[in-house]
Amino acid sequence: MAPSPLLLVMAMAMAMAVAVAHPQCDTASDASSTLRVFHAYGPCSPLRQQPFDPSTTSFEDFLLDLADADRSRLLYLSSLATARRSFVPLASGSKLLGTPTYLVRAGVGTPRQPMLLALDTSSDAAWIPASGCAGCPTSASAYAPQRSTTYRPVPCGSAQCRQVPNPSCPAGSPSCSFNFTYGSSTVRAALAQDSLSLASDVVAGYTFGSLVQATGGSVPPQGLLGLGRGPLSFLSQSRSLYASTFSYCLPGFRSLNFSGTLRLGPWGQPIRIKTTPLLANPHRPSLYYVALRRIRVGRRYASIPPGALAFDPQTGAGTIFDSGTMFTRLVAPAYEAVRDEFRRRVRRPVTSLGGFDTCYEGPIAAPAIAFEFDGMNVTLPAENALIRSSSGALTCLAMAAAPDNVNSVLNVIASMQQQNHRVLFDVPNARLGVAREPCTAA
Repeated sequence: MAPSPLLLVMAMAMAMAVAVAHPQCDTASDASSTLRVFHAYGPCSPLRQQPFDPSTTSFEDFLLDLADADRSRLLYLSSLATARRSFVPLASGSKLLGTPTYLVRAGVGTPRQPMLLALDTSSDAAWIPASGCAGCPTSASAYAPQRSTTYRPVPCGSAQCRQVPNPSCPAGSPSCSFNFTYGSSTVRAALAQDSLSLASDVVAGYTFGSLVQATGGSVPPQGLLGLGRGPLSFLSQSRSLYASTFSYCLPGFRSLNFSGTLRLGPWGQPIRIKTTPLLANPHRPSLYYVALRRIRVGRRYASIPPGALAFDPQTGAGTIFDSGTMFTRLVAPAYEAVRDEFRRRVRRPVTSLGGFDTCYEGPIAAPAIAFEFDGMNVTLPAENALIRSSSGALTCLAMAAAPDNVNSVLNVIASMQQQNHRVLFDVPNARLGVAREPCTAA
């Protein structure tokens, strides 16, 4: 059985110097309405920094660090699902993208100022670190509004000002500001409008938060592109250009160039892709809810109580697709049913690793896992369902229950389970599609 994409990071770190110089890291460029997507941990990542070094960190510690970031992400998603407000907050007091998973290159302003933006399908508003931001980390790609001829401050009393969390108008300032928490930081942003360049396309008058002050050390140097479906999201602001439609292919670590794609607009999307209806939650309009009906393990269905998968707009319960969570998380009754069926099929002594409670010494013959949605089945290849150390000493089921300290009602289909699939988000037709595709750049 081939090693999973995630666990090849041990060899990846040793080969990083070669991989960064590999021509496929640099020669392929963004095309019209199609952007390259970089895994933040990959050797072609524009961040040029890796969280894992096998000479100083064990595989087990690296995996636990990733799971810990997921725990913070689940806190954020849980706050979105259960909050009773009409907008999606940018953060919830926990780390949201302290270690971003997927990045695209973009430009802001006229002339274009290069930026790195993290993809987030569960957020609406974008924010970008600005030059001169007090307390923000130093970034070579910080946005300088004074250098852009198309920059405009967003005035107080505007519709956009009412759509951000905690809007305010400082004394003597006619423009809108807002505050939010980000990990251990408190952040203030000025609401701005400027041109956003993606590949060869330009979105004029794009509204985003320009970070001007931060207290604490949790704010990352890259910005965020909100791909949710709420009123201030990228989809809403670029509707005339992209018809609220996009797809991505999220790369793992197995492809030669470690790059995927973000395809904007209805053109060039898969025609024969199987889809499931998107469900509307008026309390949480940004999240991509779908109807997950059953989960099959091998030839048998896991004995999941129907209520564990049921969609409920009032409580926020249900299943979402999310780009910012690393490992799929299921509410406890659903996960326990899947886990127990998986263990019955493997029939080997079980060990654990942090929040992963279904691990085995050495390789295993694993049953296939399939998610069954309304109108669409997704069967996971082994590389999307298992985590294996490069030495082959440990194999874990790459799913977990929501952490004990998270009162979550959400089932989250996460990025590892989405890797090397084309995932289509077609908001006008209220559908989400998944098709197998190796996520390599052209």
